[in-house]
Amino acid sequence: MLNRPDTRSQRIKRHKRVRAKISGTPEIPRLDVFRSNVNIYAQIIDDVNGVTLASASSVEKGFEGPCNNREGAAKVGKLIAERAIAKGIENVCFDRGGYLYHGRVKALADGAREGGLNF
Repeated sequence: MLNRPDTRSQRIKRHKRVRAKISGTPEIPRLDVFRSNVNIYAQIIDDVNGVTLASASSVEKGFEGPCNNREGAAKVGKLIAERAIAKGIENVCFDRGGYLYHGRVKALADGAREGGLNF
């Protein structure tokens, strides 16, 4: 019998290690990414006050197109950037959530940069 590694707990361990170093402030909030098998979610969070300032995901009603590939992730990145800039947020620190920085996570980051966010 093969023992498969528990990839979810490994990701949570990596995420905790990253979160020990990254924290969102009111001036530079944290752009957090969650990636499921089907959808992708992004939030801009102020950790000092414990408030979510903006959010976007591929589950929303008005979201058009595919949700589980890089194209959909880039659209979510542009959407979160648009909502953040509408609230006066231009600089964020990127929290990849324990995921590798490639594929959909990288596409979301690139989409957010194209939308006008700096990180």
